Amino acid sequence: MDRRSFLKTSALGGTAAAGTALAAPAVAQGRTSCVIVSTWPRDFPGLGTSAQRLSRLIDEATDGMVATEYFAAGERVGAFDVFDEVASGNAQAFHAADYYWKGVHPSFCYVCSVPFGLTPLEQNAFMHYMGGQELWDELADRYGLKGWLAGNTGCQPGGWFNREMNSPADFRGLNMRIPGIGGDMMAKMGTSVVSLPGGQIFEALVSGTIDATEWVGPWNDYYLNLHEAARFYYNPGAQEPGPALSLTFNKEWLTSLPAWQQRAIQACCHMENDRMMAEYNANNGQYLAMLIRDHGIQMREFNDDIFEAFADASDEVFEEIRQHDDLAERMHQAFLNARSDVGQWLSISEQDFARKRNQILGI
Repeated sequence: MDRRSFLKTSALGGTAAAGTALAAPAVAQGRTSCVIVSTWPRDFPGLGTSAQRLSRLIDEATDGMVATEYFAAGERVGAFDVFDEVASGNAQAFHAADYYWKGVHPSFCYVCSVPFGLTPLEQNAFMHYMGGQELWDELADRYGLKGWLAGNTGCQPGGWFNREMNSPADFRGLNMRIPGIGGDMMAKMGTSVVSLPGGQIFEALVSGTIDATEWVGPWNDYYLNLHEAARFYYNPGAQEPGPALSLTFNKEWLTSLPAWQQRAIQACCHMENDRMMAEYNANNGQYLAMLIRDHGIQMREFNDDIFEAFADASDEVFEEIRQHDDLAERMHQAFLNARSDVGQWLSISEQDFARKRNQILGI
């Protein structure tokens, strides 16, 4: 699909199209309908195509016994309305980044990504073997939900800025589009945080409504034309080191399925969790090279003073989250344990190897 044509026909987080909510899922001859709503525009590279692929995979893995019907953002409900749509039972599942539900409970952010948080490998270890899934289950159960990891976009750059960022003071008074706890971190830096769906970012940058934005990474940033709206592309990002996505179900509906269908759906989520990350790794490098070669983009690096200010600001935000309730405190402590234990091991294993390999081979 042509990139400009795509942008004209897609709008992330668009207003919900008028639609009649389904009551109970239809069941005919052992087949169960599963309406999946998402926060992504249809056919958006990576985010949207992954969710659509997962929907088809569930249908295929259950031999059509779970008959999925997928709705992109705005086709049934708006992007940020999918939580209520599934919790109410009007749809059976949503695909989203759980930090969108920060206002429901801040612990949802740890399921997705937090500043100075977990890389995709660390996040998988945390969720599968270090108590993350159990805490997520406890949290989601309050709202009649059950979710599994179902994608990751990888460590994100720091974002696009229309001026150079040389010190923490440069963030004061800046208007920046950034979601989740990363947005709270920037607010502590004196930044005015703006909430915008992806389809509105380019125009906001061009018009001067915002001075900066973060999105996903070179692959997706290219499709939003962000390189035509801002001059400076900064790295690394502190805000989202490994944003995990989820497929979350209405728990009453999910547990009404035969056990084998539940396990098949879970297996599909695990498969897409791996595949989506692989797809982003395969594409981000190519698109970064295109941005540099074809558009003259130079990636800048946040200096140590800025990164230390990010760390101080995020610590303030974490202290506020921990005061929310006992679950938030337990979630934060489990996150800290995973970041320390897994992070130390990966720095000894993969990171040391990659650094030495790239140095010797000149990569």
